[in-house]
This record gives sequence, C-alpha cells and structure tokens, in this order.
Amino acid sequence: MASSKDYLNYVLDCLSDLDEISYRPMMGEYVIYYKGKVIGGIYDDRFLLKITKAGKALMPDAAEDLPYDGAKPMLSVENADDRALMNKLINETYGELLLPKKKKQ
Repeated sequence: MASSKDYLNYVLDCLSDLDEISYRPMMGEYVIYYKGKVIGGIYDDRFLLKITKAGKALMPDAAEDLPYDGAKPMLSVENADDRALMNKLINETYGELLLPKKKKQ
C-alpha cells in the first residue's frame, strides 16, 4: 500500500520547526532527510525512523517495524505531533548517523 500525500504533509508539518527537512518520493513511499542524511521515511502511512541509541532512549516503548520486506527494522513514531520531542529526536538521531557515501563518478 502506498503512503498518502496527506500523511506526508502531516509529518512534514510536525517537523516544520526543523530547518533542512526534505523528502524524496520512492516507489509510492517517502524517504525523509534531515540536513542531507536519511533519517527515516513514511511507509504505508507510518512514520519510521532509523534506530539509534538516542531514538531508543527518547522513545523506549516505540515498536520496531519493517518499512518493507527485507529491510532493517525502524522505530515507529506514534507521537509525531509532540514537536519538542520531534526536535530533540531528529537532532539526536542525525548526530548518530553517518554521512552518506559519495557516489563514484
């Protein structure tokens, strides 16, 4: 099932206090970037974040879900409208993720 543009807009609104949030449509879903790093995505109208120590600490009861078959589990964000939590969660998650690899030319 593809994710709706309405759910994407809801999540983007919840993250609107953060600068440099962007997204890319990918096969009916949406990959979410923060300052150029992939932090998560919207899959089947679920907001999922890459698993980090910070994410687990800030959302200890969050379920781990698969975005699609064969993928690594991600944290399911149930309270995206808590802007203070989202700001802290996204910033701390960003700090734990590696920069994307440069493409070979």
